[in-house]
Amino acid sequence: MFRLLWNLSIRVRLFLRTYMPTNILLNALRTRRGLKWGVPAMLIAVPYLLGAWLLTVWIADGGPGWLNLLVLLIIWNALKFLVNGPITLVILIRARLAERRDGRLVERESAAYAAGDDLPILTATRL
Repeated sequence: MFRLLWNLSIRVRLFLRTYMPTNILLNALRTRRGLKWGVPAMLIAVPYLLGAWLLTVWIADGGPGWLNLLVLLIIWNALKFLVNGPITLVILIRARLAERRDGRLVERESAAYAAGDDLPILTATRL
């Protein structure tokens, strides 16, 4: 029984990560090219929160109660974008520092090679 629930949760997670639009966008923001758009993408949370507010007003004015589930989903998506912004900023800073460090290593290695050293001590590869 535990194995069945575990496998089901894995399949549901894979489906949601693959086909849900907000998850597709968040996956694109976590790539190296998309990291620079992480902080501006936090602004996507504003229309989500506005939509959640409008739905709660509708529910308070006598709308159907099942819309509360939609409000929770919308707020969850807004929180995903709000939390993703600072995370992508930290990852972007780490990536740029690593790229700068690798560039310096390549420059030192090429300078050592141009100076006539047979075996340069520094290499650009990381373990």
